[in-house]
Parts: sequence; C-alpha cells; structure tokens
Amino acid sequence: MGGTDGKGGGRGPLVVLLHGFGAPGDDLTSLVDVLTVPAGTRFIFPEGPLALSFGPGNARAWWIIDMARIAADRAAGRPRDLSQDIPKGLAPARESLLAFLKEVERAFNAGPHKTILGGFSQGAMLSCDLMLRTTQPYAGLVQLSGTLLAKREWAPLLPGRKGLPVFQSHGQQDEILSYTGAEGLRDALLHAGLLVEWHSFRGGHEIPRVVLQRLGLFITKTLG
Repeated sequence: MGGTDGKGGGRGPLVVLLHGFGAPGDDLTSLVDVLTVPAGTRFIFPEGPLALSFGPGNARAWWIIDMARIAADRAAGRPRDLSQDIPKGLAPARESLLAFLKEVERAFNAGPHKTILGGFSQGAMLSCDLMLRTTQPYAGLVQLSGTLLAKREWAPLLPGRKGLPVFQSHGQQDEILSYTGAEGLRDALLHAGLLVEWHSFRGGHEIPRVVLQRLGLFITKTLG
C-alpha cells in the first residue's frame, strides 16, 4: 500500500507493520489513511502464519498464547509479566518473517536502511525479537502496545542495536499487556543505548489518534 500509486509502487521507503494476536492480516491497513508520512512511503502488512479457529474471520497469530494463563492472571489481579517467557513458536515465526523480509527487499528494491519495522501487541514483540537477531541496518523500530519478552535472550543482544531510533507507545489502562511490562521494555532499550521515543496515553490496548499523529512524525523524521 502507499507509494506513488497507492498500491506500493515507486521506490519510496518502507514501513513494515505486524498485526497482533487474533487479528486478521489486514488489521492495520487503515493506518495508511491517517498517518502523515513522506510522499511515496510504502507500507507492508504481513499476515501471521497461524490461522485461529476463534475470533473474527481470518483471525491470525504469530504464535499461540496461553489463554488459560491470561484468564487466571486477570482473575487474580496479577499484571501479565512475559519478561521471562520464550514462546515455543517465537523462533519459527522469526525465521518465517526473516525469509519474508528478504523477499520484500528483493521485490520492492528497498534496502533495510530505508525500512522501518514494527508492530502492535504480539506483532511488536516479534518485530523487536527479529530486530535484535539480525544485523541488517534497519532505520527504526515501532513498538505499539508491546512488552518485554525473552529477557534473558534479549539482554545480551540489545547493545548491538545501540543508537537505533525506537517509537514506543502504551496505554496506562492496558489490561492485555501491562503498562509495567511496557516500562520494562522501555527501560531495557534505553539502558542499552537505543533512542526511545516514549508515548504513554490514557487508554487500553489500542492505538489512539494522538499516537498515530506522533508516529507519523517519527516515520517522517526517521525516513525523511
């Protein structure tokens, strides 16, 4: 989407955004209509490899999550802490996305230095994990309502991305991925020297308009 013809044409920079758990592959495509970005910017919205039997039509996921654990944490009033988790499906999802991005680079003739990678919720986690495990010089990282994951694996990899521009937003009333988990991610990134632009907002597991306005500015500054 986007580009010179509205269909991804031209040679403009790329923004690759990954949807969250249980959302259809095109869940984030409407962002193209509300983000103010440099002319010719192209958007790609990959679809998670796993089809779910519940949720909206064409619900997808990058890996399966423990719904019973989420329910138990909510019932007990416990914040959802994933910082020590290494999901079984994380590695396969990462390898699948790496292969996809190589194809994107070839098909769209866009180098990583002109590509921003990111996502929402589970998509944010996967994009962060991939960013830490590749040496490709991506232009920036977007973390919309994400969280700290796989801390013992991420911690030694973070310094390798020192200086990387990061846009991170999170709702103070998020009941899906805790605000404290997002703060943990922010602090880990900052401690390792990544350049985090942090946006806290009053709200839940969502992407409000004020965040989209600031995200547009981040994309413009990073790719412009």
